[in-house]
Amino acid sequence: MSCGKVIKPAQGQGHCLSQTISTPSAQPAESQPDNFIEFHSAPDGVVDGSVVRVRYQCSRPCQLTVEVVVSTLRKTDSVVLRKKWISSAPRVYRIHRVLLTLPPSILYQQDFFNRRVLDTQNVTVRAWLDHLNDSTTGTYQGAVLRVYKMLKTTPLSERPAKPPTGCPSWSAHQMWQISRNRIHQCQHESDIIDMLTFPLASTGEHFGVIRRFHPFIDRSLERKRRHAVTKPSVTLSVWIYLLKWCHTKLCGIIHHVDERDSFASVLMLLTDTGDVMIQARMTTGEDDAFRAVMAMPLRKWIRLDCYIEDSKVLLNARWDLNRHNVHYEFKAGVLFNDTDGYFVIGGGRYMQGLHGYIGPVRYYRFGTKVVENQLQPISLLKELDKTHQECQEVKEFTKAYLREITKSRPKPSIKKGNTPFIQLWRQPPNKICNQTWAVEQQLKHSNLFHFLKSEEKKTRGGGSLSMKNLRSVLFEHSQKTMFTRNQTNNTITFNSTSLLREASCLGNHRASLLLATIHLSGLGNSVDQEKGHVYSLIGAAGDDRLALMHAGYKHSQGIDGFPKDLDLAYSYYSNMGAQSSADINRIFERKQNVLHHVYLNNPEDLNRLNHEKNDGYHYAKFKAESGDAESQRNLAVMLYRGDNGIAKDIESAMRWFERSAMQMKDAAAMYDYSIILMKGEGAKKNDTRGFQLMQKAAEMGSIRALNGLGWYHWNVLEDHKSAVKYFEQAAHKGNEDAIYNLGIFYLYGKHPDKPWKNETAAFQQFLNASQYGHIAALVEVAWYSSTGNLGGVSQDVQRAVIILKKVCEQNGHLGFMISEALQAYLQGSRQEAFVKYILAAETGLGLAQSNAAHLCEELNFTPDCKWRYLNYSILNYDPHPAALLKMGDHYYYPPSSTRADSLSLVGRAVSMYGRAAVAGSPQGMFNLVVLVKEGHTLPTEVYRFFNLSRYDEQHIVVEKILRRCVAAEHEDSVTPCSLALLGVQMGKALSRMTQSRAQLVLAYASLLSLLVIIVILSLQSCLGQRVHSQGVRVRTSSTSQDGANGSREQNANMGEALRAERTLCCIALKAEQCLRQMGDVVVTVSGMCLCVFWTTLLYHLL
Repeated sequence: MSCGKVIKPAQGQGHCLSQTISTPSAQPAESQPDNFIEFHSAPDGVVDGSVVRVRYQCSRPCQLTVEVVVSTLRKTDSVVLRKKWISSAPRVYRIHRVLLTLPPSILYQQDFFNRRVLDTQNVTVRAWLDHLNDSTTGTYQGAVLRVYKMLKTTPLSERPAKPPTGCPSWSAHQMWQISRNRIHQCQHESDIIDMLTFPLASTGEHFGVIRRFHPFIDRSLERKRRHAVTKPSVTLSVWIYLLKWCHTKLCGIIHHVDERDSFASVLMLLTDTGDVMIQARMTTGEDDAFRAVMAMPLRKWIRLDCYIEDSKVLLNARWDLNRHNVHYEFKAGVLFNDTDGYFVIGGGRYMQGLHGYIGPVRYYRFGTKVVENQLQPISLLKELDKTHQECQEVKEFTKAYLREITKSRPKPSIKKGNTPFIQLWRQPPNKICNQTWAVEQQLKHSNLFHFLKSEEKKTRGGGSLSMKNLRSVLFEHSQKTMFTRNQTNNTITFNSTSLLREASCLGNHRASLLLATIHLSGLGNSVDQEKGHVYSLIGAAGDDRLALMHAGYKHSQGIDGFPKDLDLAYSYYSNMGAQSSADINRIFERKQNVLHHVYLNNPEDLNRLNHEKNDGYHYAKFKAESGDAESQRNLAVMLYRGDNGIAKDIESAMRWFERSAMQMKDAAAMYDYSIILMKGEGAKKNDTRGFQLMQKAAEMGSIRALNGLGWYHWNVLEDHKSAVKYFEQAAHKGNEDAIYNLGIFYLYGKHPDKPWKNETAAFQQFLNASQYGHIAALVEVAWYSSTGNLGGVSQDVQRAVIILKKVCEQNGHLGFMISEALQAYLQGSRQEAFVKYILAAETGLGLAQSNAAHLCEELNFTPDCKWRYLNYSILNYDPHPAALLKMGDHYYYPPSSTRADSLSLVGRAVSMYGRAAVAGSPQGMFNLVVLVKEGHTLPTEVYRFFNLSRYDEQHIVVEKILRRCVAAEHEDSVTPCSLALLGVQMGKALSRMTQSRAQLVLAYASLLSLLVIIVILSLQSCLGQRVHSQGVRVRTSSTSQDGANGSREQNANMGEALRAERTLCCIALKAEQCLRQMGDVVVTVSGMCLCVFWTTLLYHLL
């Protein structure tokens, strides 16, 4: 080792032990010799338990530190030992002894107990000196003085073995011997990324699949990627299927949004004429774009390949036998950083998407000119194309038929003195020539043809047959005739679905969802997942609310052949979430309703529904007619929203709203009516009157009215300052609408005091409003969670999907479907109720899934139908406990065919009962107690929920669960859990009593006393009966003697017998008295003994 600059040489040493380095901060501040540090002695090699002696002097109070650091091939300067001390005596030479207790990872070979060893390249012991209260205190590099010494290391193969500290089991040691020499390799990273493997149904709106890319873990790949930011070489390949061209100038196929929420490289866009536009960010900071004229066709699978190399772009497009190649070179190099922000497939927040389907998307991060991106899954996408081609034929056939109907009907002739309504169809209609279409077409669409003819006859007397009306009538007819019940053997027959397919083709995508359900569940047919996927995609592309929920649910769970892809699920749920946010403001519409949580397998729910519908409504109406303002408002809300199973009646609701508000007593009623007047929903729009009522409601203390005043100043008066003032007042009082509105002001920079865009403040407001359940705020929070593009908000797509699923389940159109299903069930139409429930069940709504399973059982469908929906209901994020209990019973009492695997089935039953218990079900808790007593182990989350440990004894586990069960029952009556808990506590108390010898004697004495009491009472009863019978005989004999007229000798004999019987009776009476006295004493003593016993038992029990 060569010596460097030495502050003061080591005394008494003939060679250099260490190097001492002074830092610039130590130079002129003080006299140099006053601060000094060196190793007085230090080991030469790495030896555990060796000693380092540090000689030092400080000019003022200082802190000294000794460290041992090691360097490996992967990491340098890893600290394995650090010791500190403080010296408060200035200008005093001292030597401090430091014991080096080194970790086994750098001392010994690898063995069973020392598995993580470090292959050290060098080991350094170093020390440094810092003055207290210096800003640089605590680091080696910033020290006043520092010194170090390199230690000699021992190769890994030459290290000694660590002394054994225990004896491993044979099996554990053998497993370690097998795996000890395994070489762990980094996960393979590829520059080829499949951004989309399953088709996306795009509605042409602002909803698509969001993908984020992360830096490579492999350093060489990451260096290559960073180098390519200014000189990129990337390739994007995407398949698209257009149903319509872009209805705006530009639609997104794929676009890139950076962390500043601006468009970055690269954007692949569709124009309104079927051309493609490519836009990119240049290295100069400017954006540039070019347009490739292609006029892409509709209803064809088209592949687009975009290859970018520096400033050059090659765009290839192909469909069928057509090929288009476009070369373009930008004026400057392309700036491309795929880890900056996120990519969107289809529509995004800042751009609409195409209307159609997006197939496989493959991204080459380092580019390629030879693209391998096959149309997959080929059979599904071809079937999708085939279905659309057939639908096109159906549309053309139907349009032609409707045209012929229009032509064949005569125009009404209006004569003087006759109204057009009388003369409208006075002339006989001409017959339609059926030969307008080829015979093949009539045969191919025979069901539709006959249906059209029947509908045409119905409308002959008046009315019209339009495409919109026709598809609704087709769906309703198909839905009602889907099943046929055989009354003889009580079986269900499934009918043809041809009219459903035609309804789907004509644009009724509720029919598409029903077709998808039939094919995926196998109702009446075998399961056909491919056709199910086709109609799922068609329904979602048609923007049907329930179909969107259906697609999102399938992708979130990965069931029915749909790949689990939360990004895809989010794209569908975000569309439905946006619609739900708009629908909640139109809840008065006829086809919207509040969701009623009524379970068909729960009689209490049905009874409660009937009670609320009849008694609640009539009571509210009675009170309202008597002039009670609050009851008038409640009745108006019932009629306006359709609550409690009451049919909507907007006109009546408006009358009651007005009557309640005009009393000027109820601030809530005044606010409700003012909003109706301002928005013109159900009543004539009157801003002035509405504003006056709202002001009055705010003066009376209505918080919602404060928010309403803010809304009025914002949207009507355009006075943002006053609007923010009212919003802040309402927000401080907890109004979620006001909190959300403040977030909007921050988001768009409209806050008068802070007129700039502040997404962080906006997100905080949205987050606060979402905690109150605000629908629009929840949608915003989900969007920020899905992108992770806002600082401080990490990407969490699963959270976004869960939030949006809950939002979607509050949609009024879904509530209307459930309401219709419930009304059909109450009216006895089980088949109609089943169809509506399965439509809702396919959206992932747990309530509908439970009710669909119940109807499967009630209608005698195959068991697969019932277990399908019960299984799906427990896959939800918050399943209903009843479904979990039913599935638990199914696993615990399996059919005879599955008993071979009974151990795993019991494990599943434990899991189901455990989840039900965690959800608060008393029955689930009671079932867990039964399983625990049988010796089964509970899941970890159950132990955590009940504050238990796996090491707790069985009686502790049972008692804690039963206590929670009794608390959850909320009933004063005796319940199974309360009886079981009493039994456990009695056994526990008796167990405690038997631990004391005196109390054990007392317990035996109490049992003996109880037996004595029983014997004494039995003897008293028997003796009393005997005495009573003898007394009766004596009285009988005496009576017969008095009335006898026999001889003297007979009388003497009878007298002697009578005296003997009287003597025996006296003896029996005396014996009975003695026995009763003795019994009283014994019973008293035994009673006291029992009282003591029960007092002791109650003491231990309580």
